[in-house]
Amino acid sequence: MTKDDVLQAAQKAKEAGSTRFCMGAAWRDTIGRKTNFNQILEYVKEIRGMGMEVCCTLGMLEKQQAVALKEAGLTAYNHNLDTSREYYPNIITTRSYDERLKTLEFVRDAGINVCSGGIIGLGEAEEDRVGLLHTLATLPTHPESVPINALIAVKGTPLQDQKPVEIWEMIRMIATARIVMPKAMVRLSAGRVRFSMPEQALCFLAGANSIFTGEKLLTTPNNDFDSDQLMFKLLGLIPKAPSFEEGALKDCMEENCEEAVSVTG
Repeated sequence: MTKDDVLQAAQKAKEAGSTRFCMGAAWRDTIGRKTNFNQILEYVKEIRGMGMEVCCTLGMLEKQQAVALKEAGLTAYNHNLDTSREYYPNIITTRSYDERLKTLEFVRDAGINVCSGGIIGLGEAEEDRVGLLHTLATLPTHPESVPINALIAVKGTPLQDQKPVEIWEMIRMIATARIVMPKAMVRLSAGRVRFSMPEQALCFLAGANSIFTGEKLLTTPNNDFDSDQLMFKLLGLIPKAPSFEEGALKDCMEENCEEAVSVTG
C-alpha cells in the first residue's frame, strides 16, 4: 500500500468510529527492512496526528526498533503467542516461543503497550488454551490488550479441515481471559464474522470489551464498519475515546465495560 492508501484507510476508520488504527506487515522480523521500517515510523507519526491511537504488528523486533516506534508515538504493539508453549511447535516453525516472548519484553521495556493473545481452533487441547492464558497472565505485567481469535480455516492451508470454533468455546475463552487479566482490553478478533449479533453480544457479556473492525484482518474476512456501527447501536455500546496518557488503562469496572468498548480499525 502507498502512503496515501494507508492514511486514507486510517481516516476512513476514524470517520467510522474507530479510536485506534492497526497496521500489519507479513514479516517474520524487521531485520534488513530499514526503508520499510522508516516508512512505518512516518505513518505512525501522521496517524497519531489525526488524533488516533496507533498499533502495529510487524513480526519480531530488536530493542532499538521498539524504542524508535515508541518515539514515533506508537500506542501498542501486537505480537501474539498464538497457543501454548507445548502446542506451538505443531503450528509454527519459523520462530521460537522464546523469541516471541523476547519481542514482548522489548516492547514493554520501550514503554509501549503490549497487545498479545492467541488463536483457538488450531487443533489444540483445552489444556493448551489454559496454557496460553496462563503464560500471558504470568508475564511481569499483564498485556494491556488480549486478542482472542477463532481460526478461519483457509482452503489450501494445512488447517483447512479444522472444525469451526463453536461460540461457547469463544465465550469460555473470553470469560477466562477476563478473570485472569481483569484490567486488559479483551479483544473480540478474527473469526467473529462467523458469529451472529446475539452471539457477539454474549461475548461482550462474558468480558470482551474491544473489537477489531474493518473488511479484512490480514487476509481473512471481517465485519465491516457499517455492520459494526449497527451492532453497537442495537446493543447500546459506546466507542471508548482514545487516551494518550502513559499507562492510561483503567480497571474494567471504572470504564463501565457494558457501555464503553474500544474499536480498532
